[in-house]
Amino acid sequence: MPEIHRRGTRIAHIGLAVRAIDDLLPFLRDVLQMPAVPLDDADGASIAGVSSGESLVELLKGQSDDTPIGKFVAKRGPGIHHVCFAVDDLEGMLERCRQAGVRLIDETPRLGAEGKRIAFLHPSSTGGILIELSEY
Repeated sequence: MPEIHRRGTRIAHIGLAVRAIDDLLPFLRDVLQMPAVPLDDADGASIAGVSSGESLVELLKGQSDDTPIGKFVAKRGPGIHHVCFAVDDLEGMLERCRQAGVRLIDETPRLGAEGKRIAFLHPSSTGGILIELSEY
């Protein structure tokens, strides 16, 4: 039987909530020289990205005030919205979370940006930080 290559859990991206993508993108792209990465919009957010080594930095702008990102920025201002960890086995990791008593926002994986399967964990179980899990 062939051996399955496992990469382990790693940071896939950090989602930054912004009022306007152009408030931050030129700095990241032009000053810090992080290459722009085209990303699809999702979940009511316009999304731009830059590459940071093997990880991404997503700039998330709510498409309206009643979207999750729009509400976040209105309540807290621009800032880190979530951290996404890529995992080898999303269903297996969700089950590990359930067994550990972690509160899940997404009980089952769903399609997120770029067509990747994702699931969010509730901040009440993760030290106040919104965590997204994604398959590689």
